[in-house]
Amino acid sequence: MQNPVGFAGQISAEQIPQVVEKGFRSVINNRPDMEGGAEQPTSAQIEEAARTAGLDYVYQPIIAGQITEFDVRTFANHYNELPKPILMFCRTGNRSNNLYQLAKQMDLLED
Repeated sequence: MQNPVGFAGQISAEQIPQVVEKGFRSVINNRPDMEGGAEQPTSAQIEEAARTAGLDYVYQPIIAGQITEFDVRTFANHYNELPKPILMFCRTGNRSNNLYQLAKQMDLLED
């Protein structure tokens, strides 16, 4: 099986076909709406494109530098339930990667 998770910076609704082409089956958005101002695509816009393309979609906004144990456990529940592979994104991908690594360290992920 390919890597069950990938990380990206901010994506747009227009990029969803590329996400599908790369074989992802789910998307987790960790970037709070409006964090980047009005030019940032909203979760609703990306979710509509993702669901139209047949992807599962979860909006789990995380504030940079403020990941809590609750956030990690919530993410792990999503990870364990969603079809894989999963594309996770935020502004740069770092927050999403940190969330995944913390969940792995806490042994919360079923692979």
